[in-house]
Order: sequence, then C-alpha cells, then structure tokens
Amino acid sequence: MFKTVDRIIKEDPAARTRWQVMLTYSGYQALVGYRLAHWLWVRQHLLLAELISHWTRHHTGVDIHPAATIGERLFIDHGMGVVIGATAVIGDDVTMLHGVTLGSRHDQPGKRHPTIGNHVLLGANAMLLGDITVHDFAKVGAGAVVLHDVGTGNTVAGNPAKVVRTWHPNEPVTHLEDTQTNTKVGHQHD
Repeated sequence: MFKTVDRIIKEDPAARTRWQVMLTYSGYQALVGYRLAHWLWVRQHLLLAELISHWTRHHTGVDIHPAATIGERLFIDHGMGVVIGATAVIGDDVTMLHGVTLGSRHDQPGKRHPTIGNHVLLGANAMLLGDITVHDFAKVGAGAVVLHDVGTGNTVAGNPAKVVRTWHPNEPVTHLEDTQTNTKVGHQHD
C-alpha cells in the first residue's frame, strides 16, 4: 500500500507526506477497507466482507463492492460519491476523481460492470455503465456517460460520451506518461 501512497504524493500537489495521505485521504482509506473486505470475500467470509465494506462506505463516502477486482496504485482523488460495482475490474495506475460510478445497466447475471485498463483517467462524476471496456491510457471527461468501449489513448466526453480526441501512434499516449518521469520537489516521506 506504500506504493499507492507514494503515487498519490507524486500525482497530487496537495499531498505532502505519507502520514497525511494515510490519515486524511478518504480515497486511500476506502482502498484499504476494500483490500481487507476483498481478502475476506475471496475466502468466502461474505457477511464480514460486506460489513467492512458498509463501514468503509459510511466512513469515507466511497462504495466499493468487495467482489470488485482492483489493480495496484489506484488513486481515488477526493473520493466522495465513488461507486464501484461487484463485477468491475480496474487496472493499475488508474486515477479516479470524485463521483465516478462504475455501474451496471441491466439486472443480469455474470459480468455487468465496466473493465478499466491501465493508466486511465476518469473525470469527476463520470458514469460508466454496463459491461464495457475502457482501454489503457484513455481519458473520460467530467460528467461523461459512457455506454460503449473507449479505445486505447482516446478521450471521451459528453452525454452520451463521444470521442473528442483520438490517440495517434506517433504522439505521447497520456498526461500520465509525463508525470511518471517528473518528481515533486519539497515533499518528504514520513
């Protein structure tokens, strides 16, 4: 989990120390609660997992189902109002702003929530609904309602979401690529 904290410090100019992030960032606290609940869920301690998930939602304002699959270093910025459904899959190094919903469109058995690739940015209050895939390095604009797949490196916005920028192989893939090499000056690790 320190890798997640360090990523948050690197990405968020307001983050100063590990202690600050661990004690005050609701998105990070929700992720810690999810990790425990998910560990219990896969070991068939379903009620205890759901109770921890319920407590975490009450404490942080972030609702992550314990059955969801989440990769490494997820950054949920500001947290409040985020909903991640049971069959959602999230890759590594994803940034998710407040109010994002990874929800379902229909009450159906099986996979019914989105799959999010690696290095994806999900803007504030974006709604991604159904068994769709947002491929690596894509960006979803604030308030977008996404009902269809988003291609690698593409940017979508609007309701319903439409491609507003298409990635071309000869250009950098995403804003995240630039921040991977930059270092923040003036922070310290506790």
